[in-house]
Amino acid sequence: MNESVVASKSAGEACYQIDTDKGRLDIGAIHRFLSESSHWARGIPLAVVERAIEHSLAFGLYRDGAQIGFARVVTDCATFAYLADVFVVAEERNAGLGQWLVETILAYPPLAGLRRWLLATTRAESLYRRCGFAELRPDLRYLERFDAGVYT
Repeated sequence: MNESVVASKSAGEACYQIDTDKGRLDIGAIHRFLSESSHWARGIPLAVVERAIEHSLAFGLYRDGAQIGFARVVTDCATFAYLADVFVVAEERNAGLGQWLVETILAYPPLAGLRRWLLATTRAESLYRRCGFAELRPDLRYLERFDAGVYT
């Protein structure tokens, strides 16, 4: 197993890996998914995806060497992390791979012991709850500055 492969498992004939090697990422496939299939980054330009990956910890999910999923983490590696752009391609869903990807990221040694993890979701709340995420504390307010016109 390469140093950058942080988890692997077999299921039947398939071999799955989660890898942090950015050189292994299929940037075109990631961009296509985010810009065409996601509801949160539709229309995102390739240059923005490339810059986001460059400045994040990236986790590729692979089946028999082909990329089937992705997630990235924006972090200071000391106190805080934001989990973003998590996806598994449609034909590989409902096999527990998304949960395995998120749990692997949460256990990744450089991120162990962080005080706060955040994410935003509109459709995968149950997945993230199974991984230990919950509503913000009632005394906290999540604020955002959002520009819907950035990718148009």
